[in-house]
Amino acid sequence: MLAVLVLLGGRALAQHNLDSIYRCLDEEIERFPQYVEAREQEADNLREQWQTATSDSARYRLAYRLYEQYHAFVNDSAIHYLTECIALAEKLNRPSDAGRCRSLLARSCSNTGMYDESLAILSQVNPTLLDPDALGKYYEANCHVYNELAYYTRVDAMREQYLEKAQHYEQLMLATLPANSDDALLRREMAARNEGNLQQSMAINDQWLKLVKRGSHRYALVALYRYLEYMAQKDTTEMMYWLSESALADVRNATMDQGSLWEMANQLMLQGDIDRSYRYISFTSDCTNRYGSRQRNSQIAPLLSTIANDYKKRSEQNRNRLKHTIAGISILALLLMATLLYVNRQRKRLAATQHNLRKSNDLLASANTQLSEKNQALEDVNVQLHALNAQLAESNKVKEEYVGRFMRLCSLYIDKMDQFRKRVNKMIKNHEYEALYDTTRGQDSKTQQLEQLYESFDAAFLHLFPDFVIEVNKLLKPEEQMELEKNKRMNTSLRILALIRLGIDDSSKIAEFLNYSVNTIYNYRARLKSSAATDRDTFEARVRQIGLPS
Repeated sequence: MLAVLVLLGGRALAQHNLDSIYRCLDEEIERFPQYVEAREQEADNLREQWQTATSDSARYRLAYRLYEQYHAFVNDSAIHYLTECIALAEKLNRPSDAGRCRSLLARSCSNTGMYDESLAILSQVNPTLLDPDALGKYYEANCHVYNELAYYTRVDAMREQYLEKAQHYEQLMLATLPANSDDALLRREMAARNEGNLQQSMAINDQWLKLVKRGSHRYALVALYRYLEYMAQKDTTEMMYWLSESALADVRNATMDQGSLWEMANQLMLQGDIDRSYRYISFTSDCTNRYGSRQRNSQIAPLLSTIANDYKKRSEQNRNRLKHTIAGISILALLLMATLLYVNRQRKRLAATQHNLRKSNDLLASANTQLSEKNQALEDVNVQLHALNAQLAESNKVKEEYVGRFMRLCSLYIDKMDQFRKRVNKMIKNHEYEALYDTTRGQDSKTQQLEQLYESFDAAFLHLFPDFVIEVNKLLKPEEQMELEKNKRMNTSLRILALIRLGIDDSSKIAEFLNYSVNTIYNYRARLKSSAATDRDTFEARVRQIGLPS
């Protein structure tokens, strides 16, 4: 009964002005930092419990809850705690739990575009050791990765192979999972809609909606698919209502992996609401960067480009309208000046014709009336000019904000160099050569710049190869294992291996980059080879293979 009331309430609200729904969404986005803070606090509490847990079973349970907390919040953290779950499940001799967590890990990888990693993880799962729920997750993860590969491949033959595998695993999943599970309902609804059976797909969505709590993360997913149902029916009002419901649930749950707001921005752009579209896509882009999804970034980038082009077109249109308005105002100003000259001449004539005072007075009154009307017209034109200037200023503000995103990084470094130039110039001008010598003699600035360079290099490299340290340790003896320093910084040995992985073999180039002597780099490389677990002659070749498809 409650689900029926929810449906009826949603249908009634959908008839309201969509602007009020958008305003509500705007207000929730303003409160988004509060929702994020609450979620981070909850994660911190779970992490404290996990760190102080005394049994492996309790640590597994808490690590799994931490994965669920980070699943749609921070992808790297979700992957980290799934990895912890796998290790604990294997330690507890619970192969089904280990297989379930590996399947979820593969799902997280494929959901962010890491398809090779997803397939590699799934290959480590033994389906015969899984209980029905874990087996269903395994089949769903396979179905998802092959559907993604089929969607993005440009080779028709491969697309057919991927689709066959995806359909095979989908059938296995539907035969394994309960009929009312989220994964099963989602796949059944998609299949019915793709076949054009909109009545059946909507009935499945109705059934699914009854099983979820309004405002929850699951509700956001159901609402998003309900939006797709109404889109297929070409019901614009209902579809935008349910898309807004999905977006609101995502924002209130501090979800960083947001598909609803991205789709909302796309729909608003198609409807011509460029300003709100830009705000939503910018917010979604920030969330995606915090979540860490390469795939979502690749989806957002074309829309950002399209919105930028629309801004440019609108700016050109405003500029053309302004030119025409200024031309019209110029003509009116000339006419006004001519009118004023004419009125002034008439006044002089009236002064010279005192004998016809009555008639002159009438003419003067008439001229004054005309002058008053012209002054009023000029005032109206000035008001229009101010309005147009304000419109142009707003357009320029949007343009500056958009360009400023790309200029800020360059500006910081240029300011730093200019400040140093002014300082040196002042010292030379004041003949402070000793102070200038002391300033340029020290290595602090160079050391600081190098530290910033290495920090940037470490962050970029570890983002590209998040499992690099794990893979390197697999090649090393147990007593030679390495780990990241504080703040996820690499040590010198790891940086040398990272440069080798990037294809930089020349010791002199490595030495130049790391600010060491060539002999020191030779010694590091020799020490690393001697630490290899197997053949030292092939150690560096195996390092260059890290991250490549097997």
